[in-house]
Amino acid sequence: MISKRPYFQYGSNFDITVNMKRSLLSLILLITISAQAQNTISGTFYPAKDYSWLIAYRLKPGTQVYSADTAIQNGTFNLNLPENSPSGTYRLVYAIPQEEFYFDVIYNGIEDINLSFDSEQGVMFTASKENILFGTYFNEINTLEREMIAYYTNGTMDVKTYQNILKKYQETQESYEKKSEGLISNHFIKANKPYVPSDYESIQDYVRNRKNSYFDYLDLNNPVLQASGFLTDKLTNYVFTALPLGPLEKVETEKEIQANITAIVENLNGVSDTYAFHILYTLWTQSSNSGFDSTADFVYTKYLKNSSAAPANKDVIDKIEIYNRLRIGVISPEISWKDGEKEEKLSALQGSENYLLVFWSSTCGHCLKELPALHKELKDNEDIKVIAVGLENDDISWNIESRKLSNFEHAIALGKWDSEYAKIFDIHATPTYFILDKDKQIIAKPESDKEVVAFLREK
Repeated sequence: MISKRPYFQYGSNFDITVNMKRSLLSLILLITISAQAQNTISGTFYPAKDYSWLIAYRLKPGTQVYSADTAIQNGTFNLNLPENSPSGTYRLVYAIPQEEFYFDVIYNGIEDINLSFDSEQGVMFTASKENILFGTYFNEINTLEREMIAYYTNGTMDVKTYQNILKKYQETQESYEKKSEGLISNHFIKANKPYVPSDYESIQDYVRNRKNSYFDYLDLNNPVLQASGFLTDKLTNYVFTALPLGPLEKVETEKEIQANITAIVENLNGVSDTYAFHILYTLWTQSSNSGFDSTADFVYTKYLKNSSAAPANKDVIDKIEIYNRLRIGVISPEISWKDGEKEEKLSALQGSENYLLVFWSSTCGHCLKELPALHKELKDNEDIKVIAVGLENDDISWNIESRKLSNFEHAIALGKWDSEYAKIFDIHATPTYFILDKDKQIIAKPESDKEVVAFLREK
């Protein structure tokens, strides 16, 4: 089974009580400087049968560009970077979706890189001073982080133990800053410098002071850091884990998260609009994926929508607006159709506990299989009304097939994929289903007729 387990963790989790086990976002990162020779990235993947191809992208501030690709044969690969490839962050993608199945390596333009990837253990480097040093540093820092968490959560008051942890923090940081002098990894090691109290602090003071000092060594204008995923990870970690101790209601949590986003924006002062847009879009995505719709709306309406970089990122703005229009909990966009001479509208329908929108086509084989089955299954269900929207090039076959589904309301959208409803509801495949409640709010997006039936039975 293909793993998307991260290799390194950057930064630390602030909520070291209830939420101390949240995993931190992780990456292995690089910068962009010149190079003079051709080098290779080689190694192994295990289990061999799960992997067949590897693609390398060079990271740039807020984006990535294709560099090279190679086959993985019997678990072994040898990827030749193009001659004179710039040094920097190279993202190795080993499965799809690409945004989930990858890891990053440091390429300094001098070293060949050798590594082994295990679906359970992640990536380990066997040749590359940059990557080995980088990985060892973050592993040791994260070990110390766990020691500090354990100290506070165990309730011990042993000051000597506490001071030993502080000493190890200090010595580890100083040691790796010195070892990495002149290396790419030095930028990240310095930027990751943890907060180390001068003496014992209560958990409340420790958490507060860590948050207040978070940006002390984090230069958001550093092009080396921008040409990597490091800043994205650090800032996302701050936003979603720099929260007050103790349990919070969702509304309270989102209020704190939004305050953290405001702090991020203040620290983005001087950063290019393009890169700031990238950071904020990342925060919007994380908010949406976490079910924090209020926070996602906050980021979009206050920062992204009116950003000077918005026109150049129209595809992103369009994606957000589609999400907002069709997400769970919102009122469905309007649909209208004619029933004889009478004009009907979705918003005007009444009397049903649920409404089912089905986007189909009379020339779609899957539709001609699923819709009759669904029609039969829901025939005697008076609590649900079905509105079937045909995405068609003409009405010839639609007239024939729609008559067979007499219990459905029928609307037609000529132009098929380019029709108004295909665009409004972001339809890319048929059939597509939306289940609404009695108030026409979207409550589910089943993948098939069987999932529709199962959802309605479980309600």
